[in-house]
Amino acid sequence: MKIKILIVAFAIVCFAFITGCENDDFEAVEGVCPVVESTTPLSNAINVPLEQVITVTFNEEMDPASITSTSFTVTGTTPLAGTVTYSGRTASFKPAVLLAENTSYTARITTKAKDVMGNFLQAEYVWVFSTGTLLRPAVTATDPLNNAVNVALNQTVTADFSILMDAASINATTFTLKQGAATIAGTVSYSGTTASFKPTNSLVLGKIYTATITTGAKSAAGTSLAADYVWNFTTMLLPPAPLVIDLGSAAMFGAFGGNAGITNQGLNTVINNGSLGTTAASTLITGFHDGLVVYTETPLNVGNVTGDIFSAPPVPGTATSLAIAQKGLLDANAAYLSISPAAKPGGSDPNAGELGGLTLAPGVYKSASGTFKISNGDLTLDAQGDPNATWIFQTASGLTVGIAGPTGAKSVIMKNGALPKNVFWYVGSAATINSAGGGTMVGTIIANSGVTFSTAGNANQTVLNGRAISLVASVTMVNTTVNVP
Repeated sequence: MKIKILIVAFAIVCFAFITGCENDDFEAVEGVCPVVESTTPLSNAINVPLEQVITVTFNEEMDPASITSTSFTVTGTTPLAGTVTYSGRTASFKPAVLLAENTSYTARITTKAKDVMGNFLQAEYVWVFSTGTLLRPAVTATDPLNNAVNVALNQTVTADFSILMDAASINATTFTLKQGAATIAGTVSYSGTTASFKPTNSLVLGKIYTATITTGAKSAAGTSLAADYVWNFTTMLLPPAPLVIDLGSAAMFGAFGGNAGITNQGLNTVINNGSLGTTAASTLITGFHDGLVVYTETPLNVGNVTGDIFSAPPVPGTATSLAIAQKGLLDANAAYLSISPAAKPGGSDPNAGELGGLTLAPGVYKSASGTFKISNGDLTLDAQGDPNATWIFQTASGLTVGIAGPTGAKSVIMKNGALPKNVFWYVGSAATINSAGGGTMVGTIIANSGVTFSTAGNANQTVLNGRAISLVASVTMVNTTVNVP
């Protein structure tokens, strides 16, 4: 009899043990029923980020099929839409949109959640939290300022933000510049907290431009601007005062070889409307003649100078021609200094030293790296109808025009009244102009350490509408036409 009583008692205990986690009103049996161990955010948390994903971690593995938008809900002023997922004892609720600012939310796990053994949560788990104010990015400063006037035609438009931004969100779609209904082409970049828009071509005189940063621009945390930021500015009404460059007696020379001479290595080299000069001996001028005076020409090296040739003795060099050459070199040095960064500061670098493919307004341009190139296309100089439009290009080191190969020649194109006489190149070392032969270069090149046109053996005619002046090294030409302005 006692044995029967014990068996019945044991059966009752087992039944209670098994059914204690059923979805009814029985109390949970610790160690068997699922319970919530932790949440994110914590209960009663404040200033919760608006992008917060709400999570809950259980004491055991749950049945993923029971973790749904029905068993896991979040409610603010209204029920919140979102995506519910489950992984590794943790259920997550990712809101479909950012949480609202300064709002109280209630998160709830219902008794429909159950573990992998089918044991249900015995009571709803509820916790509350509240959000704070969203830290949105804002534009704090612009260049030009809103409603600025007399803005330079080579202006790079910039906007500073209050916080770090997502660089990928700062692009040609979110940062635009327009003149009326026309969209201005340009390059957008981002560094630090500053976005920059660099127009591909120069802006136009006396026009109103509108810059816009859209709400597509986002902070590093993914938060967008509250609204589009728009500002306007007007370009200068009158062109800047012309830059006057005095070449002195150096203006008469189509080429000047410092104290090292001038060499021609082609049959078709000609200096039109100008002279040659060097303070070196006449024997260091080779491959040229002026009228009937020949300077060491060969059947393969013949160059015609329509002006005169000035050098030191021996004959045909004379003391008189040397004095003229010395004065020319003195004036060339003075002109070189007058177009230097020290004398003409504030030059901009429109494309990291690469001038090819650009259209530039008059002004001073200085290479930030110390080297200018025209290799990615031709350079266009747009005078915008101003006959006095002047360009000064400054490079502390070299100037290279063109690239290797039979089609590598590049040119400088003059537009809307631009004149070769108003283009100047300050070159700290040497200039190499279209080593592959061909192309048209423009302007007065004053290089410290030599100027070279084309390469020996190239038949393509290279043109310079300007002057090639070297201060301490030679000038070398191969089938080159120099038209002195």
